[in-house]
Amino acid sequence: MGGWFRKCYQVKDGRLEQELFGIRFPNPVGLAAGFDKDAKLYRELSNFGFGFIEIGTVTPKPQIGNPKRRLFRLKKDNAIINRMGFNNEGVAAAVRRLEENPGVIIGGNIGKNKVTPNDEAVNDYLLCFDVLFEHVDYFVVNVSSPNTPNLRELQEKEPLTRLLNQLQFENAKRDHPKPILLKIAPDLSNDQLLDIIEIIIETQLDGVIATNTTISREGLDSNNKEEAGGLSGKPLNKRSTEVIRFLSENSNKAFPIIGVGGIHSAQDALNKLEAGASLVQLYTGFIYEGPALIKSINKAILNA
Repeated sequence: MGGWFRKCYQVKDGRLEQELFGIRFPNPVGLAAGFDKDAKLYRELSNFGFGFIEIGTVTPKPQIGNPKRRLFRLKKDNAIINRMGFNNEGVAAAVRRLEENPGVIIGGNIGKNKVTPNDEAVNDYLLCFDVLFEHVDYFVVNVSSPNTPNLRELQEKEPLTRLLNQLQFENAKRDHPKPILLKIAPDLSNDQLLDIIEIIIETQLDGVIATNTTISREGLDSNNKEEAGGLSGKPLNKRSTEVIRFLSENSNKAFPIIGVGGIHSAQDALNKLEAGASLVQLYTGFIYEGPALIKSINKAILNA
């Protein structure tokens, strides 16, 4: 069955390959974190033509996440609101499944447990980093989910710099350090984004993923628009692209950016690449548009 899906959806062409932070990606279209939280489906999902799969967010200990219902389709808006709350089986469970990886490029998105206070959060990130290290190709530090209480406070300059420096210190001890990226919220001000640029350069981080979900509800028409949580999908498209462009231009392209947020068409992906992204990721667009979107984006890149 996997061979049939690969035949239908994969686009193999050397012109799509890209080397970024020491990894050769077969194509620039990835699956964002949150879809395969526990690394249960990455092999099957890779058959749809993704160039890489990001698992997680994983936390040190298993946690059930927020009370259900916690995931809502906004059909009129081509959007989703979720307040999952880092529901996952814990980092050790993900590692057991990643040991069977047949060669899929994997990103490990790491976070803290809900019960861990922010002043101890660095220990959670370091534990996940250590346990996952041999099983992923790159790391993503998630401090931007709106669904874990007070998590976004870790995006502030001082705690974020401290966290990233600690991770880089541990990374430097390894014979072959792994790329570490930061995933940021779309709700940051321009001043905060300038701080992010300064922090990335100061801590010598490998790149940024822009962006996570938004807490904004501007312009929505669906019945579920007042539900609490992070909004993803088409309404996020414009803002996430603005953030990519701002980071790229104001850093003078000092670091790679993975663009994610509201990609529902090949043109949406091309716009993010034009704004300064090197790679893109899908989540809500993959749910609404299906796996043909991946093929469509890769073909559009070849024809651009």
